[in-house]
Amino acid sequence: MQKMLKQVQKVQEEMARIQEALSNERVEGTAGGGVVRAIANGHGDLVSITIDPGVVDPADVSMLEDLVVAAAAEASRKARELAAERMKAVTGGLQIPGLPGLGA
Repeated sequence: MQKMLKQVQKVQEEMARIQEALSNERVEGTAGGGVVRAIANGHGDLVSITIDPGVVDPADVSMLEDLVVAAAAEASRKARELAAERMKAVTGGLQIPGLPGLGA
């Protein structure tokens, strides 16, 4: 029983370390062939948006809005995938509710 508790504690410590590391990792989502770029951290928090000035058309703001949403969505998706990949190494693929990308 003591050995199992130590293993659980070790897994918890590793998961906390990974969560901290994800804060410093960056993923990028792009749209419109790269004219809009969204950068998110490993938790999916949007860090920055870059828009190529050549794509800004005051007569077609809705297209730019769509590109921003698409780039942000891709960055968020990549962040979820990154978090799931990092955690899978610790959990061995177990589905754990409450962990991003890992459970129900």
